[in-house]
Amino acid sequence: MNEQELRKRLELLRSEHRDLDVAIVALSEAGEKGGFVDQLQIARLKKRKLQLKDRISLIEDNLIPDIIA
Repeated sequence: MNEQELRKRLELLRSEHRDLDVAIVALSEAGEKGGFVDQLQIARLKKRKLQLKDRISLIEDNLIPDIIA
């Protein structure tokens, strides 16, 4: 992948990461208001969010050159 493709992929991953964050908060708040909370679903969303964070970090590492101080 070239730099432009990596940057586009990075933005998509960041967007999905933010969307998952919103979904996790919404599910958690629903539980606080007396609604049914699917803890397994929340755990899966958190796991997916962590996977995305790892992928984001890998792409960022590829885009940012190593600078020896």
